[in-house]
Amino acid sequence: MAAAARALSTKEADIQMMLAAEVHLGTKNCDFQMERYAFKRRNDGIYIINLGKTWEKLQLAARVIVAIENPQDIIVQSARPYGQRAVLKFAQYTGAHAIAGRHTPGTFTNQLQTSFNEPRLLILTDPRTDHQPIKEAALGNIPTIAFCDTDSPMRYVDIGIPANNKGKHSIGCLFWLLARMVLQMRNSIPQGHKWEVMVDLFFYREPEEAKEPEEEEATAAPDYADYGAAPLGGAGDWGAQITDAQWAGDAGPAAIPAVPATGWAGDAVPVAVDGFDAGVAPTLPPPIEGAASGWE
Repeated sequence: MAAAARALSTKEADIQMMLAAEVHLGTKNCDFQMERYAFKRRNDGIYIINLGKTWEKLQLAARVIVAIENPQDIIVQSARPYGQRAVLKFAQYTGAHAIAGRHTPGTFTNQLQTSFNEPRLLILTDPRTDHQPIKEAALGNIPTIAFCDTDSPMRYVDIGIPANNKGKHSIGCLFWLLARMVLQMRNSIPQGHKWEVMVDLFFYREPEEAKEPEEEEATAAPDYADYGAAPLGGAGDWGAQITDAQWAGDAGPAAIPAVPATGWAGDAVPVAVDGFDAGVAPTLPPPIEGAASGWE
């Protein structure tokens, strides 16, 4: 008889999620400071990251984030496009300040800038891409937390979380786990309960994927069958007399009814307008000699 399936612990469930998101896949190069986090090397040269140490570093980073009283003093930043959506979602749920996109030089050092900020903690996606804010944070004695791949430089990084920082699923999963750990330590989420926010919200979405639903709604053909059954306006409206076949183009132009005697809005049509009989095209008088045109 097969043994009953054992319920996974929180750590085991998180590591299983990280495996599915390929957080453990590094690169073919390994920095000397990241060797301690490499589990082994595959035959194709890819380094495998020890996810047990990744989970422990996520717990350490979450404790550091919770220790800061004002969440607005925390800046989470990503210049890599795959991490911009995750950064914005992390800031939305934890209350931190997000900077998604290119870093403006002097944001942490130049007090004359309008975007000048003095955070107490800086969280980055990639130390290589975000090298400018790391240097400025080091000049201002700002502690830095960064997701580091096996080939990432560790200079000026205080807490390096070993993980794959190049995949969109990996980055989204890491920020989702970090946000959930922070909210659990703040008692915003009960311990041991599932977070109702899906991890898919932290994943990067291609611009083409967002445009497809909008194009489908715009190109959907309208159903004109409903307009032929009910009148468009009041009791005297001619829209009630149009059939479905006429909307579909089966009937010719002669099938469309003419303007009724009561007019468009139900008013009586005058017999004569300005001396001309109704329904008869008026004739223009002969041009006046000496004038530029026949009508002054």
